Amino acid sequence: MSYLTEALGNKKTVLALVVVAAAAVALVAVALVPQLTQTATSTTTLTPRPTLTPIPSPTPLRVVISGAGATFLAPQMFEWARAFKEARGISVEYQSVGSGAGRDMFFKRVVHFAGSDPPLSKELYSRYEGKVLQIPVVVGSVAVIYNIPGLPANEVVCLSAEVLALIYKGEVRYWNDERILALNPHLRGILPREEIVAVHRSDSSGTTAVFTAYLNKAAPSAWPKELVGLAVDWPVDKVGRGAGGKGNEGVARIVKTTPYSIGYVELNYAITQGLPTAAIRNSAGRCIKPTVESVLSALSNVAGQLPKSPLDDWSEVPYLVLDAPGEDSYPIASFSYIFVYRKYPDAQLVQALREFIRWVCTDGQKLMVPGYLPIPREAVEICLKASELIEVGELG
Repeated sequence: MSYLTEALGNKKTVLALVVVAAAAVALVAVALVPQLTQTATSTTTLTPRPTLTPIPSPTPLRVVISGAGATFLAPQMFEWARAFKEARGISVEYQSVGSGAGRDMFFKRVVHFAGSDPPLSKELYSRYEGKVLQIPVVVGSVAVIYNIPGLPANEVVCLSAEVLALIYKGEVRYWNDERILALNPHLRGILPREEIVAVHRSDSSGTTAVFTAYLNKAAPSAWPKELVGLAVDWPVDKVGRGAGGKGNEGVARIVKTTPYSIGYVELNYAITQGLPTAAIRNSAGRCIKPTVESVLSALSNVAGQLPKSPLDDWSEVPYLVLDAPGEDSYPIASFSYIFVYRKYPDAQLVQALREFIRWVCTDGQKLMVPGYLPIPREAVEICLKASELIEVGELG
């Protein structure tokens, strides 16, 4: 009996040791999983990432970054959100509500960031100076679209800032107006005597701000400063030949379904809807369509004049880029921006925002959807600087 008891005791001891060893192996495996996952993820990184000050935060990140704003930026932001989730496992939710509505939601702290076509005005910048970062993240262009039944597909209409201003003021009424034909002598006898329906945004819109700023800069005598902004009291509406659409998608839809209409949208919407785009007469007097080359030409002449920090005043940048010099420059090019606060109280959110902005500045610039262009080197430096400036603290 004593031998059996001793044997059973020995077996129990061996069994206990086996259980302890198995538990230890399991704990080591669990501890290694995040490291192995992190290693696997890091091998997909396309470019080296700069070293940032570490933010104390538990991992993995369990935060959803929320944003709202420009429809101009929306197609690109949706693609970034999809790819960033796939690459980093962090969700970004973006509401395409227009620059004005997105700004309101941001300043009311409904969302973490805003997407906007124009930067902050001088007034808003002075109110939020040091508290809000303005980050250029993409380059786009405003395309003038039209629907002219019977116009041969290989013919392109050329328009100037002055003629566009007079159309939206209701003073140029017909497609065969002499002021349009002067720019398009090859279309005399082809452009019809049909009333132009001028389609514009009905909501508070950054695309409208860019378009009206261009009209004012390139044709100030025809389009005064009072008609520049996110929302405009359109003169053409007063003569009954205007129509409003919500978002870039709304304007594109109305132009596509309304014969003899004209409108303005971010180039991506013209491409996806298959709508013809006008050539716009630039500062050198040439009629230029929006293309990768023509937009890059416009930026190359002004990139060195950009502010040096996301904390600087960017209010004059649109006037630098619009109607930029250069024979091959498209005159209605624009940056689109992300606004973020410099401080957020949630450490996990700060870490996620830093990661997202840094990714947008680097890997995200290689994932441009049709109609958008990556930002120039000078803007990349500003974007990366912004990712380093976000920190934990009381929201401004």
